[in-house]
Amino acid sequence: MKKTLCVVTSNNVKGATGIPTGFWLSELTHPLDKFTAAGFDFVLASIKGGKPPIDKDSLDFNDPINKKFWDAIDFQDKLTNTIKLDDVDADDFDAIFFAGGHGVMWDFADSAAIDKVTREIYERGGVVSAVCHGPAALVNVKLSDGSYLVAGKNLTAFTNGEEEAVQATDIVPFLLETKLKEHGAIHHAAANWSNHVVEDGRLITGQNPASAGGVGEAVVKLLEEE
Repeated sequence: MKKTLCVVTSNNVKGATGIPTGFWLSELTHPLDKFTAAGFDFVLASIKGGKPPIDKDSLDFNDPINKKFWDAIDFQDKLTNTIKLDDVDADDFDAIFFAGGHGVMWDFADSAAIDKVTREIYERGGVVSAVCHGPAALVNVKLSDGSYLVAGKNLTAFTNGEEEAVQATDIVPFLLETKLKEHGAIHHAAANWSNHVVEDGRLITGQNPASAGGVGEAVVKLLEEE
């Protein structure tokens, strides 16, 4: 059985603004829907462990996939008791997936645990994936040779245009698209809010919430081919 490590933020506020935030629910549930349909097991982890904050604006239960997972006892148990990322053994996983939500912009990029686990999974031949703001996890990850994981890689993430559209350009600590490019990534932007997934070998990224299911599909396809 393939096993995926799904990582969410532990940060519940947008910097100095005091505005509540967290992870975006559908950016977790939609990939999980693809993983579980394929028979994959999953573990939920966060930077600090325990119950992570959820962006209240993402609690859309008219979304049947959100509702299905929200009503599932197993999902709620895993969500309430996420594993602290420092305590994760990378050898247990075939893939790592980073969900987005604005919260990640304050605790993903500089996480030593993310750097370590992501490098170990990738260099062992595993899949690294992320959606929307989730690629903030990849900004500073370095491989064993000292190079940035994203250097020379084709990818996508929440764009500068989308950040401007949600009026968060002056709130986030850095612009994700810009920072990824600074570290050598080849960023591909589609129209705002469109379903857009980019694959480059074992690196799979999606641009925004609409792309979450597509990232899950791509991860499943790649792992099943292997």
